[in-house]
Amino acid sequence: MSPTDAVTFWNGVYAARSPATDPQPNDRLTEVVSDLSPADALDLGCGDGGDTLWLADRGWHVTAVDISAVAVARLADLTSSRGLGNRVTAVRHDLSKSFPQSRFDLICAHYLHTPFDLDRADVLRVAAHALRPGGRLLVVDHGSTAPWSWNQDPDLHYPSPQDVAAGIDLDPATWLVERADAPRRIATGPQGRTAEVIDHVLLIRRTA
Repeated sequence: MSPTDAVTFWNGVYAARSPATDPQPNDRLTEVVSDLSPADALDLGCGDGGDTLWLADRGWHVTAVDISAVAVARLADLTSSRGLGNRVTAVRHDLSKSFPQSRFDLICAHYLHTPFDLDRADVLRVAAHALRPGGRLLVVDHGSTAPWSWNQDPDLHYPSPQDVAAGIDLDPATWLVERADAPRRIATGPQGRTAEVIDHVLLIRRTA
């Protein structure tokens, strides 16, 4: 599928639903980041902006990117209405073509899955190189299929965190895998539906 199809698809996903007024952060973000000192963060695939807003509320300066111009515009409006416009820069990027040109202390990629062609390993490798020394890359992927997921393929394979780390193929002399596990949690989906899901969590720190 072409990149244009991807843009149209994701704009349609967000345009088809009402703007989020109080998006919530992902559980693994709050778990991993709560004890870190605020600095510069990058939210890859920001969506409704729950992670971005949570970080900005805690003093982080966040660059939030998404392929959907609808999502980016809505997040910009939401951050402005909350008085966080000076801490959040919401910009559209098609990560198959472009990446923010800056350096970050934290880069988050939560559920960066798409039905379209995307060299995710390359995107995450670029992200790792965009870290400052001491900075962390947090990658959280689905490890199971929630009942409300848009992809219900029973043969879908979920790469382990170790598989993802191997695919990124970073020099261990410069990047350290601090965490690679598959915790379970109870997730809440549309209409309040709940289910146990598995997260694949990979945390990489740039050491030099």
